[in-house]
Amino acid sequence: MELGVGAIVDGKVTGITKFGAFVSLPEGKSGLVHISEIAYSYVNEVSDHLHEGQEVKVKIIGIDQANRINLSIKQVEPPPQRAPRQGSAPRPGAGGRPHPEDVVVAPLDINAVVVDQGLQNDVRPGPPVEDVPHDVEPVHRQALDQLA
Repeated sequence: MELGVGAIVDGKVTGITKFGAFVSLPEGKSGLVHISEIAYSYVNEVSDHLHEGQEVKVKIIGIDQANRINLSIKQVEPPPQRAPRQGSAPRPGAGGRPHPEDVVVAPLDINAVVVDQGLQNDVRPGPPVEDVPHDVEPVHRQALDQLA
């Protein structure tokens, strides 16, 4: 069996550290599962997810120039599907974009607004500089003129 990048193999956890777990692999080799590659959810303590002697299925995600093997437990399986955000379900026929009535407009500064469309933000110009109150200092007016 060749231990190449992309291969999925069985291994055994041989050591736990703050930053991950060492796993013994076939052919007498070993590799490291970094803490970020243990689970799709946040991992605060490696020992909450793994223990020494535990049998694990790992994917080889990299081999560096020093022949150190980087492993992933989470990449063995596809990521879990996220539940849709509450209140952001697209309407039928909307092509995945929110209906205009569902768009929230929030002020960014006196010369721009952010139109929040779910995961897509769109910055649009705000009121013309002439509409800015006259008590704005000249330096601020100069900055606003550059934005216009």
